[in-house]
Amino acid sequence: MTIVAIENPTYQKAMRVITDITQAPEAEVTTSFAHNYVTGQIIRLVIPPYFGMSQLNEVLTPITVTSTTTFTVPSDTTNFDAFTIPLRGDGVQLQYAQVVPVGERTSQLNASTRNVLPYP
Repeated sequence: MTIVAIENPTYQKAMRVITDITQAPEAEVTTSFAHNYVTGQIIRLVIPPYFGMSQLNEVLTPITVTSTTTFTVPSDTTNFDAFTIPLRGDGVQLQYAQVVPVGERTSQLNASTRNVLPYP
């Protein structure tokens, strides 16, 4: 079996900013606006250290969509550090906690948000 990576995918799902992650047996992630993801999709969580819950940083996991702005991940976060949004008053721009979709599946193209093909 040959595995091929597509250098320039036709469609790319957009990343979303995380506004909350619950401490629960099955963590619920909230995004800042509608994510357009689908149940079973694989995502990567990118959580900078100053947001807490660093135990989920760089985790690849399937999701279960629960609303337009929330989904659950099969991770027990009950004893993880609490997720917080840091307050900075010094004007320094922080990298936001993000959800990044992984891979491309033609069955999920209906949730794609942007065509990334280069113009001819």
